[in-house]
Amino acid sequence: MFTIWFGTNIMILAIVTGALSTTLFGQPAWSAALAVIAGNLFGAIFMALHSAQGPRLGVPQMVQTKGQFGSLGSILIVAVVVVMYLGFFISILVFGGESLASVIPFLSGKAGIVVLAAISLCAAIWGYALIHAYARIMTWASGLVLLAAFVWAFIVHPVPAHFFSTGTATLAGFLSTFGACAVWQIAYAPYVSDYSRYLPAKTGSKPAFWMSYWGTSIGSILPMFLGAGVGLLLPNTDPVIALTKATAGISVLVVVVFSIGVAATNAMNLYCSTLCTITIAQTIVPRFNPRGRERGLIAVGLCALAVCVALTAGSGFVSIYNNFLVLLLGSLVPWTAVNLVDYYLVRHGDYVVEDFYKRDGGRYGRVNWPAVSCYLIGVAVQLPFMIIGTAFVGPFAKMLGNTDISFIVGLAVVSPLYYVIAKAFARRSNRSMEPVTQSV
Repeated sequence: MFTIWFGTNIMILAIVTGALSTTLFGQPAWSAALAVIAGNLFGAIFMALHSAQGPRLGVPQMVQTKGQFGSLGSILIVAVVVVMYLGFFISILVFGGESLASVIPFLSGKAGIVVLAAISLCAAIWGYALIHAYARIMTWASGLVLLAAFVWAFIVHPVPAHFFSTGTATLAGFLSTFGACAVWQIAYAPYVSDYSRYLPAKTGSKPAFWMSYWGTSIGSILPMFLGAGVGLLLPNTDPVIALTKATAGISVLVVVVFSIGVAATNAMNLYCSTLCTITIAQTIVPRFNPRGRERGLIAVGLCALAVCVALTAGSGFVSIYNNFLVLLLGSLVPWTAVNLVDYYLVRHGDYVVEDFYKRDGGRYGRVNWPAVSCYLIGVAVQLPFMIIGTAFVGPFAKMLGNTDISFIVGLAVVSPLYYVIAKAFARRSNRSMEPVTQSV
């Protein structure tokens, strides 16, 4: 659990995400570092709480979601998650392809995209065991290269005098960085238990929680620090190009290792998007039982779709990526609130796993309207507080000085609302099942 989340987070996309703090949000070094730490430590709580569910239930996270939303109601969430996987897959291909092209003269950005997609596809088709082995290797390889990148960027090459005076700390910039780092972690929530579900039940929740928590936190904070730093070194430069210039001398090693590392993460994105697609298909057509060939074909189809989008991506993809993170946070926060409240506070982890695979949902029904309603309410209440680049600024976000606190509002509204409604429905169900006694 530690190595898979540490190793797969040290990659180009994490560096680009960290660079948003100083390039797009204009934060100085101290504010960027604080927001990166706080955002990752906060978001990782939710990620690790989902990981802790794996050893007890032993099923993929999106299958378990049927226990909260019902067999058909869960399709809404699973479809959102498939879009999330493909969005990250595409982003990693674009930034990874650019980074390879920046250090390998004969390789274009589009060729780099195809190379990374092919490696990711092979790893995803091979499956779970290869991904774990890959992550263990990359934990050491990426970790050592990351250390070398820090040394080269900030010690071998002297830090310019303006480094600590660049940028202005603002609440809006701090919270935007905090939110980007938090969603980085929360985005793992829909599939983190896919990798802890194979642990024996006797492992318990605490080891799965803490190893996932510290693996993903440390593995994300360090490359994001590097991204924030290179953003200050070269503030008006694309983060990928800035990284190669800041590590001149070992830039080929840095970019190649980090680009290979992204294949591990993209293999996870493709592997889990395939599982989610199968989950949707089996919910609609229960007799559908895909074997290795069918699973491979689904993975190939999803990969081909992602490659087509990545190849047509134009300039300014950093801004598109940031908008994607905002929308992703808005769609995932209500789901994670419902899932965690239901698992830890309402049912206390007591689910009938067999019912997850029944077409009618068994005791969980086809649609659990309290969960679906709370999810939709959660999405709606976030909109007025949301900022999506220059395309949309919610009225309350404007009142707060263009500050996006939508995910805080989503958690604060959905968590207690679902708890109260779920408890009320549980009491009503228990009363309806009580035997009726008659006096004679």
